[in-house]
Amino acid sequence: MLKAAAPSPATSSPSLRGDLPGIALALLSAATSGTLGLWGKLATAAQLGTPTLLSWRFGLTALLLLALGQGRVPARERAKLLLLGAVYAGSTVAYFASLARISAGTAALLVYVAPAFVVLYGALAGSRPSPAQLGALLCSVLGLGVVVGVPGAADRDLLGVGLGALSGGLYGAYLFFSGRVAAGSAPLAVTTHVTLVSALTFAAIGALGGTLAVPQSLEHWGLILGMLLVPTLISMPALFSAVQRLGAARASLLTTTDPLWALLFAALLLDEPLGPSQLAGGALILGGALLAQGRPRAVGRPPVA
Repeated sequence: MLKAAAPSPATSSPSLRGDLPGIALALLSAATSGTLGLWGKLATAAQLGTPTLLSWRFGLTALLLLALGQGRVPARERAKLLLLGAVYAGSTVAYFASLARISAGTAALLVYVAPAFVVLYGALAGSRPSPAQLGALLCSVLGLGVVVGVPGAADRDLLGVGLGALSGGLYGAYLFFSGRVAAGSAPLAVTTHVTLVSALTFAAIGALGGTLAVPQSLEHWGLILGMLLVPTLISMPALFSAVQRLGAARASLLTTTDPLWALLFAALLLDEPLGPSQLAGGALILGGALLAQGRPRAVGRPPVA
């Protein structure tokens, strides 16, 4: 199983070269997660409802991983991973609830500030953020504001804004606790439990709302299998591995490149133009992600925040 290696107090911090696998995993997670917008647009065009899409996406992922034996963990570890899954599912539900009340750009912006919550949770737990982390956070938030857009007149619904902020806070908690309660868990085992809870959550929502259905066409099944593979089976384990290697704060700041990948894919595959503001915001986000990779000089426990 992948574990964060604890450096010896007598040695210095590992070089950036030693962190390259973790950085690559975080960027891989962001890139594959950045395809969600494409899958969402294709699903909307195919008239595939959100509860049906997500319940089958997460459900089939969980069943596949369970069949491969990835659910075989001790009872105490299972309880922790299921709780982590509940936090992730809660974040996702809050995000979609906010989309019904405020603009997609504002909802996305509130989710993407999750690294700010990671730094906050770390500070509350006694981990003082470094100046580099704070500078990286500022660059990332400013860049996201430019790329995604700042709240406008259509975003005065306080409940919608609150739900968006709740989504970001829960996603930050998900990242933060991934590096703590799941520090010794295999990434695929974590993915198994998170997707299982998410599948049950969206199946219940769809059933209660009368919108849960069995996909009827090859197009629908193709979309579900595509989401199962790219932004789920690749993205989620890669993110857990990155958090275990880099810590939640550094990994989460790298995942703020998610909207940049989304813009790139939209430009390449959907012929959507890239404007100057998007390029400027992208430069700020990349600058923040790069700045976040500076290591503090103090040496001690393995990174968890």
